[in-house]
Amino acid sequence: MMEKKGRKKKRKVAWGITGSGDRLVETVEIIKKIKKQYENEVDIIVYLSKAGDQVVKYYRLANDLKENFDKVWVEINPNSPFLAGQLQTGKFEFLLIAPATSNTVAKISMGIADSLLCNAAIMGLKAFVPAYIMPSDYREGIIVTKLPNGRDLKLKIRKEDVEHVKKLADMDDVFILEKPEEIYQVFKKHFKPEEAKLDT
Repeated sequence: MMEKKGRKKKRKVAWGITGSGDRLVETVEIIKKIKKQYENEVDIIVYLSKAGDQVVKYYRLANDLKENFDKVWVEINPNSPFLAGQLQTGKFEFLLIAPATSNTVAKISMGIADSLLCNAAIMGLKAFVPAYIMPSDYREGIIVTKLPNGRDLKLKIRKEDVEHVKKLADMDDVFILEKPEEIYQVFKKHFKPEEAKLDT
């Protein structure tokens, strides 16, 4: 059966969400906008870690993700769903983990592949697939983040967590993002947005 002329196959991006609520709402909103900008060129597939699944429900974002993205997968074990294998075989343009907990950042920096997103990042990097990671603990000091009820939560970012971020930044094909708005540039680097949908 011949493929219809003019139908372009979409490229795929894997978006991983871990158990961090810091800037999660902002990240979801930005990637929803990006999805619209690139809707004829890119499929964004969502992968939730076990903790990410809990946090998404805690922030009442589960339905939002299901309504706006065609596929939302939840971690069963490090190899299920088989994200690592799909990254290694070139099914995805890149892996985005945003936000990434200090636990996820530390494990990837040390090569520990005992969770879905850590395994996916490590295996993907072995196959030269770039990983864009937005750590929740980016810079040492005090940050204020929002709880689902709108209240502020003050957190201390430890130097030990920041050391893992620095180690990640030195790894080949790993790119550290400081804030959700930088995700726009990641997609711009890899894809050409439709001219009529460039408003952000």
